Amino acid sequence: MPLPAPTALDTFDHRMTAFGTDDDFLAAALPFLAEGLAAPGEPAPVAITAPGRLDLLRDALGADAERVTYIAHTDWYTGSAANAVARSAGYVTAHAAPGGRVHLLMEPDWGGRAGRSARESAEWLRYEALANLLFAPLATTALCAYDTRTAGAAVVAAARRAHPGTGVYTDPAVIAAELDAVPLPEPPPDAHRLTGAVDPDAVRAWASGQGLSAADAELFAAAVGEAVSAVGPVTGALLWGAAPACVCEVRASRPVADPLAGFVPPTAPGLEPGQGLWFTRQVCAYVDVRDDAGGSSVRLQFK
Repeated sequence: MPLPAPTALDTFDHRMTAFGTDDDFLAAALPFLAEGLAAPGEPAPVAITAPGRLDLLRDALGADAERVTYIAHTDWYTGSAANAVARSAGYVTAHAAPGGRVHLLMEPDWGGRAGRSARESAEWLRYEALANLLFAPLATTALCAYDTRTAGAAVVAAARRAHPGTGVYTDPAVIAAELDAVPLPEPPPDAHRLTGAVDPDAVRAWASGQGLSAADAELFAAAVGEAVSAVGPVTGALLWGAAPACVCEVRASRPVADPLAGFVPPTAPGLEPGQGLWFTRQVCAYVDVRDDAGGSSVRLQFK
């Protein structure tokens, strides 16, 4: 799933629009799609929006409707923010013109997973910010559309900071640091402790005892193992929770010091062992990396 090789003139064009009516949506979406249709050498522009708005676009585009690719955002945003990174990278790799050239109209599903809690919303805003770094070398053009009726004023205001050209754009590393400054809940006092090197067999056995199926316990242990390999050497781990929300926090003696850790697509396609925190982020609902004066902690929650 590696991203296409950039060319000297490539640059990511990351735009944003907020709308409160369907007319406002069309006023922003139609010129953007027309721009994509007119871009020389580009494939069909892609509209990833709420299902009902796909019908609006088809009707409004008229004769050009068949030249646009339509994807319901309920089919695109089906997992975590890290899964959305993988899906976007995979699509650009498979369908974009050289250098990643393609126009993507993208409406996050704030009525679904992204908007179900403050924690989820924060992870999606992290993704929006880090996209500026992940896709920076590419000539991909993205218009992120925010429905104020579902996203809400606070989310829209935060999203403006993640998009260049809004007047309040903020360095992605600063946004990531702000999100990481929010303290994580303390582990419960009865958390199961592993000292020294973390044995995947011990993690697997513990997870099975907490109610995960054999397959999920194996996947959870693999995710922990990949995190350990990425940040090690580790000095121990804590395990707590019950299926499906099993949690492991590993402690390492050195900082991670990279806001993109686990977000950069690997060179090998597909999901397989040896991909470090990318693997961990793809199979876990949450992965929190925290650096401190003594090293780092990586906390992962399976579901």
